Amino acid sequence: MNIRSLGLAFAAAVFLNFAAVAQQPEHGALLVVTKQSHALAIVDADTLKVIAQVPIGEDPHEVVVGPDGRTAYVSNYGEGTLHTLAVVDLIGRKPLPPIDITPLRGAHGLFVHEGKLWFTAEGSKAVATLDPVTGKVESVLGTGQDKTHLVWVSRSGWWVIASNAGSGTLSVFGRTLGGLPVMVPGAPAAPASYSVPGWKHTLIPDGAGAEGFAVSPDERDVWVGAADGTISVIRFGFDHKRRAGHRARPDELLLDGVLEPATTIATITPDVVGANRLKFTPDGKLVLITTHTGKDLVVVDAHTRQVVKRIPIEERGASGIQVQPDGKRAFIACPRDHYVAVVDLERLEMIAKIDAGREPDGLAWWGR
Repeated sequence: MNIRSLGLAFAAAVFLNFAAVAQQPEHGALLVVTKQSHALAIVDADTLKVIAQVPIGEDPHEVVVGPDGRTAYVSNYGEGTLHTLAVVDLIGRKPLPPIDITPLRGAHGLFVHEGKLWFTAEGSKAVATLDPVTGKVESVLGTGQDKTHLVWVSRSGWWVIASNAGSGTLSVFGRTLGGLPVMVPGAPAAPASYSVPGWKHTLIPDGAGAEGFAVSPDERDVWVGAADGTISVIRFGFDHKRRAGHRARPDELLLDGVLEPATTIATITPDVVGANRLKFTPDGKLVLITTHTGKDLVVVDAHTRQVVKRIPIEERGASGIQVQPDGKRAFIACPRDHYVAVVDLERLEMIAKIDAGREPDGLAWWGR
């Protein structure tokens, strides 16, 4: 390629970048999956008005913004039977061809890490990774557990956690290191499963019906909500020593691939029967909890583990939670009441409702 061609290519890339930014809402947008409307609503963060509704296929549940910052991915769930991920061009505000994940079934939880899309495949009892560029599934980690629902990946990429709501366990996958397995001492042996080489799978009991969980910003504690209204706080004691000869990042807390024993350090009883989702505020001070059966957003102090406030937000249960990056507001999907509640996290009160469509559920933030 000659200098002129390189210059033209660079200019085109800059133009496309400016065009993308120009079409984004100035202060970000809330993405809302509306299950009965079969659409992804794009909501301007300033006006709280829906600026676009994009078709996203059958039984959509969760949504995440892809690595390119301009594409959204939505899981088509179907109680573990469907085999697609819906794809949305956020800049053009239009649907793109869906991604077929066959033979995996029942995509649900979504997480983006270092250019890859992680998703749970509930119908296949697995967690998988997908390359958004090629649209191909690259790896599969089998859990062997029922209702593998939500997934989280550590900043270092060495640890993956998935909730298995039907089996009452957390699957913990750790990368192997120098031939030594990454283990959680004392944890139950994981069942035989189909997993790509390089990972060790262990199980942590977390209570019947536990599907929602949240990891603290320092990646030390995992809060898990059980169906009986209790919240378990599980501490993963990452060893801060470094491997010889390896210049680890600050969040790469490994020593010979061994994880210190996972310990339930507290069981909280904030009366959140049917706890559905949990979310830490960005500063790690508060944990927000929704429930399928209650009328309140339950706010818990992460340090004292005491309920700070119950904020009335709906009549018939809530679901997804999204906190905007500056920590000033939270958005709560209220599917049976068909709106998204907006909560001021400084005053701890509901300040608005967003009519994004019928049965809102999964939420994500789209911003610079």
